[in-house]
Amino acid sequence: MNDDARPVPEPQDIPPHSGAADEVNRRDPSRRSVLWTTAGVAGAGLGLGALGGGTASAAGTDAPAAVAAAEAVAAAPPRKGRTMAGVPFERRSTVRVGIIGLGNRGDSMIGLFLAVPGVRVVAVCDPFRDKAEKAARKVTAAGQPAPAVYAKDEHDYENLCRRGDIDFVYVATPWELHFPMAKTAMLNGKHVGVECPIAMRLEELWQLVDLSERTRRHCMQLENCCYGKNEMRVLRMAHAGLFGELQHGAGAYNHDLRELMFDPDYYEGPWRRLWHTRLRGDLYPNHGFGPVATYMDVNRGDRVVSISSVGTTALGLAAYREEHMEPGDPSWKESYIGADRTISLVRTAKGRVIRLEHDVSSPHPYSRINSLGGTRGVFEDYPPRIYLEPANTNHQWDDFTKYAEWDHWLWKEHANPPGGHGGMDYIMVFRLMQCMRLGLVPDFDVYDAAVWTAPVPLSHLSVKAQGVPLPIPDFTRGEWRKARSGMDSEKPAE
Repeated sequence: MNDDARPVPEPQDIPPHSGAADEVNRRDPSRRSVLWTTAGVAGAGLGLGALGGGTASAAGTDAPAAVAAAEAVAAAPPRKGRTMAGVPFERRSTVRVGIIGLGNRGDSMIGLFLAVPGVRVVAVCDPFRDKAEKAARKVTAAGQPAPAVYAKDEHDYENLCRRGDIDFVYVATPWELHFPMAKTAMLNGKHVGVECPIAMRLEELWQLVDLSERTRRHCMQLENCCYGKNEMRVLRMAHAGLFGELQHGAGAYNHDLRELMFDPDYYEGPWRRLWHTRLRGDLYPNHGFGPVATYMDVNRGDRVVSISSVGTTALGLAAYREEHMEPGDPSWKESYIGADRTISLVRTAKGRVIRLEHDVSSPHPYSRINSLGGTRGVFEDYPPRIYLEPANTNHQWDDFTKYAEWDHWLWKEHANPPGGHGGMDYIMVFRLMQCMRLGLVPDFDVYDAAVWTAPVPLSHLSVKAQGVPLPIPDFTRGEWRKARSGMDSEKPAE
């Protein structure tokens, strides 16, 4: 969950696999240049140029172009290195961490890194010096040496990444900055973990895959929801066969963010809100997609092959602005195109179906849905409830707490973890740092990051083309056929 807050540059349509795409990727975004701009590029930042403009009313005529554009980028380019599937970290006694981005999310996470044994925060970076210095004080308050502070300008993260005493770079910045920062970290020999989503364009996802393989550095989407207590219990139950043959699942990010998106202090500048002027589709699929993908062993015996998305009209943000924002507020210059609710159907090679939803623009309680069904029963979250044969035969939901024996060892070992989001943030950081210290294979890798993020650009194209199914690239280049370990780990010996 990335709640850092700095504005982002205006994205552009770039043809797939073009030299122009590489040139745009090399540009350094300026947080000041887009403080109050109106983004009118409907196909923004996709790496797919075929549908650059157009209106919703003409979307039906875009279907052939959408399929052609998606197919062009779905085709796997030649591998430039070796697969990173199943590649362990180098064992080390202490993990030295550099943190980039110290807004809401980064500031909340630094304490969790400091709480994990065998971890040292050696450098922090944010273009707002007060935030970087606040983070540095947290490090010294925890009894560690003062970290290096990088706050010269918005490019100073490059200097952090060049340091020779950093093993892992954590990125918690606005979405548009995730790709160049992950790229810079790997090019400087660092493993990197990035908040959601890891990039905004298919072209960028392919570049991260290729770069991870070439540099032999792991590039991971730090999807904290995969480490939720319910999610990890369902994961172990699914892998034990309690749901029978898995058939369908659902995940979502349905979270009313209207007040926060119009709060200039929470998201510094309107960077998150501006994405609703640029893309129509699912802007934040990872929290719902990641857990269901782990249940179904996506990239580890199955793979997702296509996505079809539809969206409502975009009314919620404009209605909130009408009711709450003063005349003359810069937000009145914005035209929102992002659907209030996007619904996507993802199909896998084994014929399973995953439903994804995204809604941050309308009033409703928080929900990630988190559902899984198979030939022997179904689980649904928010609230958690379960129905499994042969125990359940009366067509009524059962109590999920009865299945506590299936809790993952991480939750049995850390029953009351510190930090936010119910403790899942700490569990994620602890496990990642443990894998690095002990030289283990990470629970997820660059291929998972690319798959979980691919719905961002693809759902936009599919919505514009009235739900036409579009191919999802095989970022593993065939490695998905091999069963391998993932989130359902065994407790390692220290």
